[in-house]
Amino acid sequence: MAALSVYFCGSIRGGREDQALYQRIIQLLQRYGTVLTEHVGSPEISEAGEDAREEGDRIIYDRDSMWLQQADVVVAEVTQPSLGVGYELGRAVAINKKILCLFRSSSGRVLSAMIRGADDGHLFLVRDYDPQDVEEILHEYFTVTFPAL
Repeated sequence: MAALSVYFCGSIRGGREDQALYQRIIQLLQRYGTVLTEHVGSPEISEAGEDAREEGDRIIYDRDSMWLQQADVVVAEVTQPSLGVGYELGRAVAINKKILCLFRSSSGRVLSAMIRGADDGHLFLVRDYDPQDVEEILHEYFTVTFPAL
């Protein structure tokens, strides 16, 4: 099997508090394939978003929509509430993508019922995790979901 295409979702304009964690998750995901959205972990991106001022937000929307369509799997860190991440997950469900959502219950936040309730045990999975366990969770997920890797 060729390397997977992975679409990683994490908050940008909704808050960058977890940027370093996103960067670590992206590095781990690169073991399984190409991360189309590795910029999400970049420390250069602020809450203002990517530097797309010349083209506007439409170029980001078009690019990310294309990447989402190309992806074999979507992995989302959903602890930091984000309208964009929620939208991406909704689009991913609509086009039948395999989805893994990671939520840190130790954050004190409560995950949206629309995300937690979407867990069907097959295509859409939600895993509560601690950052020190993310490597093991990803290994288990990719081993079970894509056994030919």
